[in-house]
Amino acid sequence: MIELYHCMNARSFRPLWTLEEMGLAYALHVLPFPPRVFAPEYKQLNPLGTIPLLIDGATRMTESAAICHYLATRHGPSPLAVAVDEPDYGAFLNWLHFGEATLTFPQTLVLRYARFEPPERRQPQVAQDYAQWFLARLRAIEAALDGRDWLCAERFTVADVSVGYALLLAGTLDLADSFGPRVAAYWARLQAREGYRRAQAAQQAAADSAGLKLGPLGSPAAG
Repeated sequence: MIELYHCMNARSFRPLWTLEEMGLAYALHVLPFPPRVFAPEYKQLNPLGTIPLLIDGATRMTESAAICHYLATRHGPSPLAVAVDEPDYGAFLNWLHFGEATLTFPQTLVLRYARFEPPERRQPQVAQDYAQWFLARLRAIEAALDGRDWLCAERFTVADVSVGYALLLAGTLDLADSFGPRVAAYWARLQAREGYRRAQAAQQAAADSAGLKLGPLGSPAAG
């Protein structure tokens, strides 16, 4: 069975969402964030201590967007992937990686310098600058959604999962109010999907089953 190591609403939500969209059987292991601090034994499985970690037989993967592509093709065929002979194959790959490399990266710096560093090491100006960087990059999504519901191939794909996770993270950082009208409507469509809702319910149920009390970003909750 596929195994996924995951933290609440972290990058590993991408493969979790994909698993639920595809209806695949899997075992979910929810860890407190960051696991290298709060679950150090996890480094025996992934020496970097990062999430996600997907184990599928002999296959072990740690890159969230790549895992989504892997699931949609190795466990396909699935409409969540765009085939090489489809006109939007290039656009599909571009948006799939845009979600992580261009949209999620600046938000990780907002997280670090606004929330995760000790108060004396926080850098509000750095966090603000990278938040604006992220919002500026969203202009590409706003333009791409002109006259369409999804980013490519006229259907929902794992490229939308990849970009959708970046929008989820933006919501936890209080940036969603700055979305343009098309991005805001797109985010509402993504949240309305049954696969998204099942993934949210699955991560909460797994955390509850493990007795973990976690905040919205997977850190141990205070109190």
